[in-house]
Amino acid sequence: MQLSDCRVVVTGASGGIGQALVQTLCASGAHLLLVGRNAEGLEKIASRYPGKANVVVADIAERQGREAVLAAARSFGGVNTLINAAGLNSFSMLEQHDEEAIAALINLNVTATLQLTHRLLPLLRQQSRGLVVNIGSIFGSIGYPGFAAYCASKFALRGFSEALRRELADTQVKVLYIAPRATRTSMNAENVVAMNDELKVTMDEPLAVAAQVMQAIRSEREELYLGWPEKLFVKLNSLLPGLVDQSLRKQLPVIQRFAKSKN
Repeated sequence: MQLSDCRVVVTGASGGIGQALVQTLCASGAHLLLVGRNAEGLEKIASRYPGKANVVVADIAERQGREAVLAAARSFGGVNTLINAAGLNSFSMLEQHDEEAIAALINLNVTATLQLTHRLLPLLRQQSRGLVVNIGSIFGSIGYPGFAAYCASKFALRGFSEALRRELADTQVKVLYIAPRATRTSMNAENVVAMNDELKVTMDEPLAVAAQVMQAIRSEREELYLGWPEKLFVKLNSLLPGLVDQSLRKQLPVIQRFAKSKN
């Protein structure tokens, strides 16, 4: 799909990757509905792109929030692209997690994302061409210590993307799943950044991720995994998971130490 033809709903628009997606899309001529809970932040972002970006202040984890997004999309004259970029992350060993925090993470990353897609799918199907773009994670293919709840949510999002793609195979709506590796955003707490530095894990800049998302949208690429050697580890984990087990076992003491530190 040509970016200039895109009429896009972007959830999580005030987040690190979300803002980079907004910047890149607007620069390419797309028209956007920016969805998020931070009214001030969204308005500030939209003011940079007059005539290109409208704001929808809504919590998509709530029914009324999803209804607000649907109403805005209808008033917008319809949309042909939904980018599900909203999400939460949490780094700690599972036994250290708070039960309510686990529920909130799964609710936003999985349940609300599916529910919003369900709401907007009829609008997408009205278009000559439609896209659902789910921003997943390398951790949607590799279970990583310290991120059990987050991995569970991204594994679910990957499965949702695959199933919905097959469900819509006889329609004009395509489903894309894009899996960034570690990205330098505020979603990653200071102890995560410090751990990645010690383990020599590369963290991409949000604009670099956004650029690759744009390429996937243009080519309508169904699946894209970002980063090397992360792509290799995804393949190894599916074919020879024992090798990945051994590699991560060596990292476990470092992961445990940083998980116990304060964010």
